Amino acid sequence: MQVAVVTFDGFNELDSFIASALVNRCRKDGLEAFITTPTPVVTSMNGVEVTGQRPMEFIPDADVVLIGSGVRTRDVVADDRLLAQLPLDPARQLIGSQCSGALVLARLGLLAGMPACADLTSRPYVEACGVTVLDAPFHSEGNIATAGGCLASQYLAAWTITRTLGEEAARGAIAYAAPVGEQRETVERTLRAIGGPAPALVSAPAPALALASASASVPG
Repeated sequence: MQVAVVTFDGFNELDSFIASALVNRCRKDGLEAFITTPTPVVTSMNGVEVTGQRPMEFIPDADVVLIGSGVRTRDVVADDRLLAQLPLDPARQLIGSQCSGALVLARLGLLAGMPACADLTSRPYVEACGVTVLDAPFHSEGNIATAGGCLASQYLAAWTITRTLGEEAARGAIAYAAPVGEQRETVERTLRAIGGPAPALVSAPAPALALASASASVPG
């Protein structure tokens, strides 16, 4: 099973790298994450240059697609050509967003009829798309999940692992990365945040594509 961690220019390192690193703790069990980028090299919000592991053409083949955030998310959602490289299908893929990544899901019409989580800076832009933003770090419905706040990326990773490999695999990955002496409470808090065990990938009708206009920059 393969996970595309979609990472744009201006990305937030915590969002992309935490999710990717935690998921890759499960590589031996057949779950692997790849930093997926629209150009061969992208630069983070703090000037870190990263070479993508997979191009955007990889997205249709991924079992899970996680949309990271960054300071240029509103530029992303204003670029129809770039959005066309995101043929997401919640009927057969798990789809998640981190912080301002919720704006991408909203722009694609994937949050129609459901609330979402986003960071505080991104919240008004997501709400402007007609989406209710929760005062919570994580929310999921069916095959779609959103996380708000950089460190909530651990919840998005745990949800991904739970939905693909099961709760025990998620427990192991989170416990490995948790602060020493806080493993048990970290694991339990994480599982509470994502709502505990969930069924395997479920089928759901894909919502109609709905594009809303946006521009400028959103820190995430």
